[in-house]
Amino acid sequence: MHWLQDSIVAFLVAGSAGFATWKLMPSVARRSLATALLRIPHLPGSLESTLRSNSQANSGCGCDGCDHASAKPAAKAPTSQPVTFHPRTRR
Repeated sequence: MHWLQDSIVAFLVAGSAGFATWKLMPSVARRSLATALLRIPHLPGSLESTLRSNSQANSGCGCDGCDHASAKPAAKAPTSQPVTFHPRTRR
């Protein structure tokens, strides 16, 4: 029974390390790795769609790879507001 617990912990640690590595990897390296992994035949559908979206260059709009970057309305210019400072009174 002890080996089962060790196996589960090892699986969770390996999965967490892989996820963290993937998320923190530079986008160029992630894109080339995703392209290389897409050459493997018979990938599950969800994994293949994730790899396919990561193998394409992002639009550069800062929305983390959305497909509708050009359909977004233009952002409004921020309005300026006065800042009021209230000095503390000393006792």
